[in-house]
Amino acid sequence: QVQLVESGGGLVQPGGSLRLSCAASGRIVSIDPMGWYRQAPGKERELVAAITSGGTTNYADSVKGRLTISRDNAKNTVYLQMNSLKPDDTAVYYCNARIRTPWGLRPNDYWGQGTQVTVSS
Repeated sequence: QVQLVESGGGLVQPGGSLRLSCAASGRIVSIDPMGWYRQAPGKERELVAAITSGGTTNYADSVKGRLTISRDNAKNTVYLQMNSLKPDDTAVYYCNARIRTPWGLRPNDYWGQGTQVTVSS
């Protein structure tokens, strides 16, 4: 059984910082890519950032220069460092990973449980 466990959400003032973490566990052959999505009330889930096992990154335009994605391949963990946070960043943040397992013919997408990030004064 593969699991993604997130941590690090919370309440922060505008201009503040938070760091999200997501660790994958289970029988894992490979993970590529890993990423973060978010969903605000009344809006569709959107990609925030993604990173390949080789370190290639992709960001939504709205977060470029403020949020940084990174990963530790040895720990099967992805991070999202969030700086200069704005109220518009308020959302539930979900970790996503495309994981190949020993018994799968092809990789499948897995999701974390979501963590709330609230940016408010």
